[in-house]
Amino acid sequence: MPQTRPPHDLDDYIACPACDALWRVREPEPGGRTTCARCHTVLIRPRPGAILQIVALGLAVLVLLVGALFLPFLEIRVRGFSNASSIFDAALAFSGPELVWLSLAVTATIIGVPMARVLLTTYALAPLLTGRGVLPGGRRAFRWAEELRPWSMAEIFILGVGVALVKVVDLARVEIGPAFWMFSALVLITLLQDTFTCRWTIWKALDAASPAETPKGLTP
Repeated sequence: MPQTRPPHDLDDYIACPACDALWRVREPEPGGRTTCARCHTVLIRPRPGAILQIVALGLAVLVLLVGALFLPFLEIRVRGFSNASSIFDAALAFSGPELVWLSLAVTATIIGVPMARVLLTTYALAPLLTGRGVLPGGRRAFRWAEELRPWSMAEIFILGVGVALVKVVDLARVEIGPAFWMFSALVLITLLQDTFTCRWTIWKALDAASPAETPKGLTP
């Protein structure tokens, strides 16, 4: 049964992010997992070497995002006229003073937030790979990266592009540029990165690592 009264030592408990049930921590073996008995949400899933995988995938996302910003995303041809657009062009396509905030919001959610999450996560976790301990503000950086996660709309952008393509393809010839495939790969890698992320184990590693020394063998 989930705990109904506040525990004295919060480090011994974990809250389910789906149903808010509170459970006493039972850390599984590497490769195993602990789930919520009420809604079966995975609570703890440690993976050997996961920090290295998370950082490597994050850097891959950063490279793809920077490359996809300015390369052609889509090109539309109709009646002898053609127009190529990049992701950056699409984000800034809204004109007029009344739409400037919408343009900034689109730019932030499909470009700024994913890039900020990668940089914050890398800053927080990369030092653990070198044994240097947590850099100043490393725990805060990872917390910010987690708080930004709901605002990352890269996959929503790709979904919207897919819906638009279905409607436009009957009216004009559409050619998909390299940035489209790079952005699609970016979304898939981001989803893969989330599967390697056991947040409870990462927080445990960040809390255990002192600024001067990282405990050996502690790799979520």
